[in-house]
Amino acid sequence: MADQEVPAQKWTDAEQGATGQERTARRVSVRAARAADIPGLVASSAGLFAEDAGTRDPGVDAAWPRAHGAASFAAALENPSRLVLVAERAGQVVGHLTGSLTEPSAMRPVKSATLISMYVQPTHRGDGAGAQLVAAFFAWAAEQGARRTEVTAYTDNADAIRFYERHGFCPHSVTLSRPL
Repeated sequence: MADQEVPAQKWTDAEQGATGQERTARRVSVRAARAADIPGLVASSAGLFAEDAGTRDPGVDAAWPRAHGAASFAAALENPSRLVLVAERAGQVVGHLTGSLTEPSAMRPVKSATLISMYVQPTHRGDGAGAQLVAAFFAWAAEQGARRTEVTAYTDNADAIRFYERHGFCPHSVTLSRPL
């Protein structure tokens, strides 16, 4: 996947009066991750776990990214059925997206792509980084021959659900759980 520079789509009140040069400095680029991005990916994943799973699911170890994220991202970068993207601004990773492919089977004869995780740092939300990550995921999925995409979100994460719905995802199934 080629790097693509994406101008910010929505400006904050402070940015409304920014000059063209100041806005250019706020542009986000979305690209395939490289090994050198692993520390930024780990930090982004840690932010996701702390903000999302760590507050919504007591069965998730919120420290997992710091302990195991580097090895997990390194393996994903080497796996052709995995996608790892970074959103960066001024050379710093400000978000990430990971995805995977599922090959067709007798039970489910359609190749699909799963958006596994996505995070954009709170200070960089609202500038189009998330939209560009999802667009790049859709493009990758189509290039890989997927006919369906899917993502999961915690039911009480209304912001994430609205975001994904704005990008064409719709409810399909519900996972119910019960502590023992």
